[in-house]
Amino acid sequence: MALDLARGLALFAMATYHVSWDLELFGYLDPGTTGHGWLKLYARLIAGSFLCLAGISLALAHAAGLRPQAFLKRLAMIAVAAGLITLVTFFATRESFIFFGILHAIALSSVIGLAFLPLPGLLAIVAGAVCLALPQFYRDDMFNTLWLYWVGLHSIPPRSNDFVPVMPWLGPFLIGLGLTKLAIKRDLTARLAMIKTGSNRLSRVTRFCGRHSLAFYLLHQPVLLALVWTFAQIAPPAPADPVPGFMAECRTGCEVGNETGFCQRFCTCVTDELLSKGLFSGFVAGSIRIETDSRIPAIADQCTAAAHQ
Repeated sequence: MALDLARGLALFAMATYHVSWDLELFGYLDPGTTGHGWLKLYARLIAGSFLCLAGISLALAHAAGLRPQAFLKRLAMIAVAAGLITLVTFFATRESFIFFGILHAIALSSVIGLAFLPLPGLLAIVAGAVCLALPQFYRDDMFNTLWLYWVGLHSIPPRSNDFVPVMPWLGPFLIGLGLTKLAIKRDLTARLAMIKTGSNRLSRVTRFCGRHSLAFYLLHQPVLLALVWTFAQIAPPAPADPVPGFMAECRTGCEVGNETGFCQRFCTCVTDELLSKGLFSGFVAGSIRIETDSRIPAIADQCTAAAHQ
């Protein structure tokens, strides 16, 4: 069916992004490459498509009324998989472990989506638009804790290899749910179900992956990592320059609440000051910390003032 094909295409898109992420991890791409520019937009479009498809699936699966057993079974599978990812990444990459990634977002969005199933589709669409817009207008330091980051209204982004908070990502889920409810009301879903998705091998493989999306999600990244690791043993990457990665990470943190031009000036200034004072290597390595070395806050204040000029 068309929904399986759409899921499969989204999965393949995700895999292509993760190839780029793995190449960056192993040093074949500059640090920060996948977190900026078109790759950052690509990743967001993929995440949005997954959540939109999850909302569509929820509306279709329970169009005739909530089926508690089916819902709880699916929710349990997603929640267990999300917990497994958190556990594995906590031990593998503790400083940037996945505490609220795409599966966590789908699980919680599914629970929240139950409240919208009996409501008009237009209301779900409006609520989704509010979720998309709210983080653009309101953020607060109170959300800058591990226990509240999942809300998505933080002022400082957390370090995580996959962070998909409720705000704004509940938005595409509710919009997908709402549009599907409107389509069901107008009897459009039957027509959409008649769309031919092809019978060639590629179409069949894509639909198969779409029907088993959770298994594909859990397995594809270990396979890709193994392949890139194997390649790295044969043709190791050149040593990476730490400056571009530091600049990229600095801009990522700065651009939450600040304009791009200011962040470019600020991060350039901070990098130059750290290098000129011989502090860069120690700061990047963690032996020089902002909490214990007064020179770092002084540099930040100096560069903030310079960037505003």
